[in-house]
Amino acid sequence: MITYLLHLRELQRAGGASEAGAETAPSLLICPTSVLGNWQKELQRFAPELNVHLHYGPGRAKGEAFKSRCEGYDLVLTTYTLSHLDETELTQLEWSSICLDEAQNIKNAYTKQATSIRSLKSRHRIAMTGTPIENRLTELWSIFDFLNPGYLGTLREFTHRYVGAIERSNDPELVSKVQRLIRPFLLRRVKKDPAIQLDLPDKYEYKTFVSLTAEQGTLYENYIKEMFDRLDSLSPMERRGLILAALTKLKQICNHPSLMLKEPAGAPWQQRSNKVERLLEMVQELRQEGDKCLIFTQFVETGHMLQRILEQELASRVLFLHGGTPKAARDRMIAEFQDDAQPAEQQPAIFLLSLKAGGTGLNLTAANHVFHFDRWWNPAVENQATDRAFRIGQTRHVQVHKFVTLGTLEERIDEMIEKKQGLSQQIVGNGEQWITELSTDDLKELFALRNDWVEM
Repeated sequence: MITYLLHLRELQRAGGASEAGAETAPSLLICPTSVLGNWQKELQRFAPELNVHLHYGPGRAKGEAFKSRCEGYDLVLTTYTLSHLDETELTQLEWSSICLDEAQNIKNAYTKQATSIRSLKSRHRIAMTGTPIENRLTELWSIFDFLNPGYLGTLREFTHRYVGAIERSNDPELVSKVQRLIRPFLLRRVKKDPAIQLDLPDKYEYKTFVSLTAEQGTLYENYIKEMFDRLDSLSPMERRGLILAALTKLKQICNHPSLMLKEPAGAPWQQRSNKVERLLEMVQELRQEGDKCLIFTQFVETGHMLQRILEQELASRVLFLHGGTPKAARDRMIAEFQDDAQPAEQQPAIFLLSLKAGGTGLNLTAANHVFHFDRWWNPAVENQATDRAFRIGQTRHVQVHKFVTLGTLEERIDEMIEKKQGLSQQIVGNGEQWITELSTDDLKELFALRNDWVEM
C-alpha cells in the first residue's frame, strides 16, 4: 500500500494524473484505532517523503475547516469509528484513493460505519484484509460492494443465488463460481508461497489440555443445571441470550473460578485453576530461554487477573493492551515490546492482549510464542491473532499454544472446529451464533460436564 501511495505521488508530481483536481487530492486510509500508530511508524520508516495528516483526537479539524486542513497532504489517516462520526467532513473531498485496512470492519453491510464508508467518493478503492470472510459469505459481498458497487448484485440477489446453498451444502460448483467472480480483483499473498520468497520460519501449533479443579467442576455443573431448568420456558430471543451468556460464564469458569464469582483483585488464586498454573509454568520456561510471548484472551477481567499473577510470580512488568487502552499507551507498549536496543532484563517480555483490540494489524515479531488462553471459536479470528507474531520480520520459529479444558464445552467445540476447519478455510467461517440455534438435547450434549476430567 505504501509503495502504491509513493507511485501515486510520483504520477501526480509528473502531471500524470489526468482528471481535474487529481494533482492535489490526497488519499484516505481508514484503519482500526489499535493500528493507527503502527501506520504512522511504517509510513515514517518507508516513505518519509509522503506528507501524512492524522485526522484523530479531540483537536481534529471539524466542519468547513476540514477540507482546507487536508490541502497539501498526500495521505489522510483516520479510524473506522470516525468514518461515521465525521462523515460530514470526509464526504467534502473526492479522494484520490480510499484504502480500508482490516476491511472486515465493514463486513456487516448495513451498519452506520459500512454505510458511511460506501458514501465516500474516490477515484480508486482498495481493501486489505487477512479475513475477507470471518463468519458468513455475505461479509465478502459487503467488501466487494465497497470496491465495485453492484458487481455482485444486490445483497438479496447474492444471498439467494449463492449464500444459502453454499452454507447449507458447500456446493463445489457454486464455490467455484464465486471464486471465479472475485479472483480478478484479489491480490492474495500466502506467506509460504515460494514465488514471494519471504523465507519465513515455521509455525508450530500445539494444544495444551488441562483438567478442571474440583471447585471449577462444582461451579460448572451448578451453572448448567440452573440454565437448563430455565431454558425451555423462555421465548426464542431470551433463549438465545441465555445461551450466549452461558458460553461466557462457562468459559470464565474454565479460566478461573474467581472470574465467575466476581472476587476482588486480591483474592487467592493458587491451586484453583490448572489453566492458570500451566500458563505460568510455560511462561516461566520460555523466559528462562530468553524468549518473549503474546497471550490472547477475550475477557478484559481475565487479562487483568493474568497481569497481576504473572507480575507477582515472575517479578517483571507485564503489558496489557485492551479496548480501553488509549492510543498513546498502545503505541508506547508496542514500541517497548519490539525494542531490542535495551538490555534484555529491562525489556518487557510478556504481552497480554484482548483478542478484539490486539488480534489484528499489530506487528509484534519480538514474540516467538503465542498463547490462546481462552478460545474464540472462529479459526479465522484466532489465526489472525497468531499472525501478530508470525509475519514478515519474524526470524524464529513461532510456537502457538491453544488451551483446551478437558471434559467441558471447550473440548467439544474444539473437536467440532477440527471437523469444520476445511469449510472455514475454503470460503465460510463459523462464529458462536450457531450454538444458540442448537436443540436443547444437542446443547445438553455440548455443555454436559464429563466428570472423569474433574480433579477430586
